[in-house]
Amino acid sequence: MKDQIKSYLQRLNNGETLESVQADFVRECKDADPAEIMHAEQELLREGTSIEELQRLCDVHSALFHGSTTEEKIANVENMKDQRLSAAAALIQISGHPIQTFTLENAALEKLIARAKQALENGTMNDGLLNELRQIAIHYARKGDLLYPHLKVQYGISGPSAVMWTVDDEIRDELNALAKQRDQKETDAWKQRLNAVLTRMEEMIYKESNILFPNCALNFSEEEWYHIYRDAKDYAECFGIRGDSWEAAEAHLADTASTADTMSAEHAFTDSETRIHLPGGSLTLSQLTAMLNTIPLEISFIDIDNINRYFNEGPKVFKRPGMALGREVFTCHPPKIEERVRRIIGEFRAGNLDQVPVWIDKDGRTFLVTYYAVRDKQEQYLGTLELVQDMEFAKEHFR
Repeated sequence: MKDQIKSYLQRLNNGETLESVQADFVRECKDADPAEIMHAEQELLREGTSIEELQRLCDVHSALFHGSTTEEKIANVENMKDQRLSAAAALIQISGHPIQTFTLENAALEKLIARAKQALENGTMNDGLLNELRQIAIHYARKGDLLYPHLKVQYGISGPSAVMWTVDDEIRDELNALAKQRDQKETDAWKQRLNAVLTRMEEMIYKESNILFPNCALNFSEEEWYHIYRDAKDYAECFGIRGDSWEAAEAHLADTASTADTMSAEHAFTDSETRIHLPGGSLTLSQLTAMLNTIPLEISFIDIDNINRYFNEGPKVFKRPGMALGREVFTCHPPKIEERVRRIIGEFRAGNLDQVPVWIDKDGRTFLVTYYAVRDKQEQYLGTLELVQDMEFAKEHFR
């Protein structure tokens, strides 16, 4: 399979049209197991194939999913005796399990896509429907923060994070661009772009159901799923799907919290021992924690080894799941952002920069994200501090 896929990539590089290569792929690989395709791409990635080239391959094999009805897709899944699909199917039946919630969201999204396509045909596309589609950003963010990095770091399966994450971002960005140009929604060009992104969303649903979720189901342990369930609570619901309570996870998390409290009490420090002495004074651990949580900033610290070591608590615009602590910071970002983060930290480490401000518009609000090089008195690099501040108050003040 790997050599066959490689040949399609070579044909694209030689200038052959995507449509021609897709046609041959559909004819020759129509019975291929999606997981087999993923593993072939995984091998190519390990051999040095660039993410950009893998992205082109993604466009090739997405042709397998064009024209398939929901019923045909379900039948294909049911007819495949793959162990991964069986594992995913079992998790879908567990009330409140993250895979069940993701799957229910996809079912709701399929209905929404059908409504959008009908609206395009009837000329009744409206802002409300477009905004509903843009809720996919929540689904993709939760998937990107909780599934892709863990699959890559813990199990060495980097294909989804390298390829699918990029597609997620492209879909989200195109929907946002179309929303900004909604005054053009009566034009053929706008309608064609929306129809194209709807097709890509359908393809992503198929890839999640047949590649991503089954691989997560086969590899992740029960305890890892408990942590994913816990961290998923920080994300808003989308498409009207409110995940049920997962009783087993709730019991485990409650037991874990109780055990942690007991251990803390058994090993409690005296008041003087809990006091942290700093050059400017001293604080107890509880005072320091409360103070950091009171500062109206999202605070993250990455140590000298590029490991996420600290996030302050509280609601966040840019989610920081607990599972990301102890993990290399680069694995927490899609390829496009990862490259930027590597460059910034590299400049800090080399002593070329001390801070990098980045202004971002998100959900109609303006945020200032500032990266700071953290150094000791000898100017030795200790790590990177990231601060996120909502700047709407400043805009209002100077209006």
